[in-house]
Amino acid sequence: MELQQMRYVIAVAETSNFTRAAERCLVVQSALSHQIARLERELGARLFERTSRRVRLTPAGAAFLPAARQCLDAAERAAAEVAAAVGEVRGRLSVGLIPTVAAVDIPGALRDFRRKYPQVRIDLRVGASDDLVDQVTDGAIDVAFLGLPTTARPQGVAVHELARDRLVAVVAPDHPLASETLVNLHRLASEVFVDLPAGTAGRIQSDQAFAAAGLDRDVAFEVTSADYIARLVGPGLAVAMLPAAYAPQLTGVVTIEVTDAPARVEYVIWSRVGSTPAATAFLAVLGIPTHTGN
Repeated sequence: MELQQMRYVIAVAETSNFTRAAERCLVVQSALSHQIARLERELGARLFERTSRRVRLTPAGAAFLPAARQCLDAAERAAAEVAAAVGEVRGRLSVGLIPTVAAVDIPGALRDFRRKYPQVRIDLRVGASDDLVDQVTDGAIDVAFLGLPTTARPQGVAVHELARDRLVAVVAPDHPLASETLVNLHRLASEVFVDLPAGTAGRIQSDQAFAAAGLDRDVAFEVTSADYIARLVGPGLAVAMLPAAYAPQLTGVVTIEVTDAPARVEYVIWSRVGSTPAATAFLAVLGIPTHTGN
């Protein structure tokens, strides 16, 4: 069994298509198909069901895939560690973030990192804070940027606090509150809201604040993107609450300070069992030594 065969299997599984998988792996399709067929003979089981429309994993393929990913990750990390031992940083840097990160200029940091370490492949994923913690714990992501209520702190990972922020109200320019400089939760509770999905860290901070004040609110719209929240607020369909440091990036809406607003904390997290050389170098670009995480 060869590492290249595992790469081919992973590519087909992720694209559900032999042609696209071959393009991703920079090989001709016949070579990729031949290597997967050879691996299937070696394993004594078919890994894929091939139909005219798509390619799907068989139960054997689904069982094989996680171990294949772990083997590839281990091989890539071993190569990266050897390179680091002779003064080179290469391999992969996988970064995760929530859409409303404001404490760090992520694109700027990635630009500086790429200029300094051009041999590192950078992957970027956007997701919810809780999911990102799980992915860092599982080793799928090296470094992640989160926003959590002040009542929560990431567990099972190395943690560095970046900043604390309060939420502000976001309303349409022609909303009756648009001319106000301050508003409180009691006044906002009578409005229709757009917010992140229930149960997510970005939603919990607002839910907790209204509940603590003994207030109910109507969240009629649930979306996964802060940008789309603004798109619903702008026409006057709803109001929202978003981090004060992030809100200035939005256009077509008005922000208002909330006297009893909930707060959140932005963190950067990485693996407690040891960051990769690329992750360590990226955190150094941000001025964060990895030994400070706890």
